[in-house]
Amino acid sequence: MNKVLLAAALLLMLAGCGNEKTNQRNENVNMNTTKETTKEVVGRKNFGSERALVTTPQPCVMIATWDEQKNPDVMMAAWAGQLDYNQIVISLSPHKTTDNLALTGAFTISFADERTVAQSDYFGIVSGNDVPDKVARAGFTITPSPNVNAPIINEYPLTLECRVVSFENGMLIGEVVNQSADESILTDGKVDLTKLKPIVFDAAGVCYRALGDSVGKAWGSGKVYME
Repeated sequence: MNKVLLAAALLLMLAGCGNEKTNQRNENVNMNTTKETTKEVVGRKNFGSERALVTTPQPCVMIATWDEQKNPDVMMAAWAGQLDYNQIVISLSPHKTTDNLALTGAFTISFADERTVAQSDYFGIVSGNDVPDKVARAGFTITPSPNVNAPIINEYPLTLECRVVSFENGMLIGEVVNQSADESILTDGKVDLTKLKPIVFDAAGVCYRALGDSVGKAWGSGKVYME
């Protein structure tokens, strides 16, 4: 029995030493990272890495979910993008929305536009934990999605209905199962951004901006360099 206890104590000591070395190594890495000096790019204003505008402008994505009482909730998220042809990825910290996602496994995505700037901003600054009826307070109405367990906000003319694929380490990946658009934003049966008039978040100016006119043809304008 004494031999067994001695062996166990020895293993614990070795594990402790290993953890101490690992912690020291991690501290060294953190110290090296902290002490690293950023070299300036000549001829430009350099800001370093603090609060870097990694991608700007950013889409004003509106995420709608149900809570446990089937109350609709909407929040604005700017850190979003397309992951695949039918997948969207969004970076999210803990919110009422993330609680709802864990409950329902579904959500809808809409896009703030020039007509809904005030309401969309309101959804971004007020938590559903504090104001459960904030959708109604903004004067918006909902229709239950026929495809996923989430609400569609009627006042947003373009909506993606999504299922949660995964939500780990703050990264939400959703599968788009249907996209629906109001006839008012269509031209020749396609979504027309000049009619939708979506806004984007300008992180540098801390404001919302409207998208401008078309300035070129995708997979076309660059062909002048192929001739």
